Amino acid sequence: MPEVPGVQPLLDFLLALPAVTAYALITAGSALENVFPPVPSDTFVVLGAVLADRGSLQPLPVLLCAWIANSGGAMVVFGLARRRGRGVFETRWGRRLLRPHQFRRLTRFYERHGLWAIFFARCLPVLRVIVPTFAGFTGLGAMRAMAPVVAASLLWNGLMLAGGMFASRNVDRVMELLGQVNAWLLLVAAILIGVIIGWWVRSRRDEAPRASSESGDDSEGDGGPRSSP
Repeated sequence: MPEVPGVQPLLDFLLALPAVTAYALITAGSALENVFPPVPSDTFVVLGAVLADRGSLQPLPVLLCAWIANSGGAMVVFGLARRRGRGVFETRWGRRLLRPHQFRRLTRFYERHGLWAIFFARCLPVLRVIVPTFAGFTGLGAMRAMAPVVAASLLWNGLMLAGGMFASRNVDRVMELLGQVNAWLLLVAAILIGVIIGWWVRSRRDEAPRASSESGDDSEGDGGPRSSP
């Protein structure tokens, strides 16, 4: 077995662990990302793939552990957000984050495009946590959220597992490439976050004219002041 200088000590440590413990670490790492985004679940899947290629673990259990933990963690966070619902944004701090008209627009967006938005966001760092969470706040149906979460997680983790097993004899290079891929994905996520922030700023500015227009419409409809005949 060729030595892999950069991560060899970690691999030696993992190879010495009982299989059950290694599976538990993969499970925990894959789930933790949903509450602490800096923890990359991809790394745990790739390491699990290397261990599977070297005979310490089996590929299918590695995939199942990562897939179920990652999807399950996302749905737990979604469920907690859905339980709190829009009431979070009716508080003082919630209104500072999203004003009522912004929340209504966000809800309409999820109703129309929620499935694809969640699916693609699950392949992007940071957004893979934020997008399903806000889907919960808007009250999106659990099944409509679960379908893209489960599908995207299976696809992504499957690709990571296959890639890790294929290149396990050069795992340092694989981890370097994974870092580069995640860096580009993080850049895409940052651009999308910039777009979201731009929408947030513009939509907050839209509130005053919209409110005054709606106020004018209401006064007319309620029989406001009219000129005498």
